[in-house]
Amino acid sequence: MLLPLLVCHCVTTTNWSDKVSDACFCKLQGEVDDCSCKVESLDSLNNNKIYPRLKSLMTNNYFKYFKVNLKKRCPFWTDDSRCAMKDCHVNVCEPDSVPFADKKENKQEPENKYSKEAQNGNHANCEEERELGALDTSLSDESKKKFREWKAYDDSLDMFCEIDDEHSADVQYVDLLKNPERYTGYKGASPRRIWRSVYEENCFKPAKPVAYGPRDDKLSNDCLQGMCLEKRTFYRLISGLHTSINIHLCDQYLFPSINAFGPPEWGPNVKEFKKRFDPETSDGQGPQRLKNLYFAYLVELRALAKAAPYLEQEEFFTGTFGHDDEVRLAVHDFLQVVREFPEHFDESKLFQGNSAQTKKLKIEFRDHFRNISRIMDCVGCDKCKLWGKLQVLGMGTALKILFSGSSMGLASTVSADFKADFQLTRTEIVALFNAFGRLSSSIYALENFRALMR
Repeated sequence: MLLPLLVCHCVTTTNWSDKVSDACFCKLQGEVDDCSCKVESLDSLNNNKIYPRLKSLMTNNYFKYFKVNLKKRCPFWTDDSRCAMKDCHVNVCEPDSVPFADKKENKQEPENKYSKEAQNGNHANCEEERELGALDTSLSDESKKKFREWKAYDDSLDMFCEIDDEHSADVQYVDLLKNPERYTGYKGASPRRIWRSVYEENCFKPAKPVAYGPRDDKLSNDCLQGMCLEKRTFYRLISGLHTSINIHLCDQYLFPSINAFGPPEWGPNVKEFKKRFDPETSDGQGPQRLKNLYFAYLVELRALAKAAPYLEQEEFFTGTFGHDDEVRLAVHDFLQVVREFPEHFDESKLFQGNSAQTKKLKIEFRDHFRNISRIMDCVGCDKCKLWGKLQVLGMGTALKILFSGSSMGLASTVSADFKADFQLTRTEIVALFNAFGRLSSSIYALENFRALMR
């Protein structure tokens, strides 16, 4: 369920067709907002070069296994209206089925203290046990000062997501190919609360209050232009991510069997797509939502280009003999295409200067996004939570890359030669590639919807 996004009333004067069905795509031409790159250039790049490579790459062991904690409690509310439909369920991997999983992660069976063997052992009496087992929780003032310094240091890092503790007993590997992002039937009050919390509480808004709801004034394109570039960037990233998710739900929709005996089928749902993106059924907002997808794509594309020197030095350990070299070659080929693109997003236009106001804005930008990563733990459908956490982490990793390194701008890069200053974990790399893969597949799916709606 989508919340109101941008208002944009379009006239169907597109390059594709004069049919009313093309109204959804009336914004998908010319320059992407706040960028010099054109939508048509991205369509060509993605559909002909990026998407085929990513589709193949994501089937590899390194990228198809994602380590995630789906049991983490929602930090904001208790009732998560958990989805009971079978399509919401996630099939997790047994440890032995993941070829590169560290066998040390497998927990040893704990000793049974009530067993006969344990009872026959020599145990201290209860009083001694209580004394020896008591915790000394006192802390010196010097230690407390150090902890404050540690917190200040951690807060100064450009970490845009709250990453799951990989050593938690609740963290498990998930095979993404066995749990594809698609329609699950998750709808109603629970997802509405998720997106309302994202947009109303964690997105930047213009100084003039803007109401939300089907009969209220919407956050219009004019209002957005009145905001600074950094706030517009934040909004368009979240809107683009939300749009991509909705395209996947429309593209992989579950249709009931034609007769009572056949199995249901997955496929594109044109009616659902038009409901979400046609100007007449989306209060004029749908076309701008689609254009924001291209903005998010450009930002993550630039992050991959900037991190290319780092990623080209990655081992990409798969746990399968001979496959590591294949993955590295495929990644190098993919990154070569990314680097050759001539119209990348320029992150140096963001947070210019060194004023107190600029520093404050950057901290707000980071903290708002980090909070959105925490909201993903409140999603009531496990499969939706899986892909929400992955895509938010992937986008957060892209932002971490863009704002790292000794400089910002189209010539800047990050390298594995300076791991004291910049590092990416396996989970971050997997999320980065898969999140960009989701945006890529959304743009690719638009071509199919265009054809189906003509």
